[in-house]
Amino acid sequence: MVLPIKKKWFDMIATGVKKEEYREISKYYTIRFENVFKNKETAEIKLRNGYSRKSRTLICRCSIKTGVGKEQWGAVKNKKYYILTIHNIIKQNF
Repeated sequence: MVLPIKKKWFDMIATGVKKEEYREISKYYTIRFENVFKNKETAEIKLRNGYSRKSRTLICRCSIKTGVGKEQWGAVKNKKYYILTIHNIIKQNF
């Protein structure tokens, strides 16, 4: 699964500052995450800095839950999201 993210958040994850990535709770993401995490506690997620296939990427080991995200990491106050907890970065492509 590839998730595009903005440079600010990408850089924070790459340096280990940001430990979570947020996605709207929607039918689109529900289906995608159900397929990726089917019968698994963690999965590899590719985070891409933008939409180009040539963009920088991080492959991360993540788990998922729902809840309220942290505003300093891009979440809207009191809004529920899918929260991808980033356990470690497996590979970086810069």
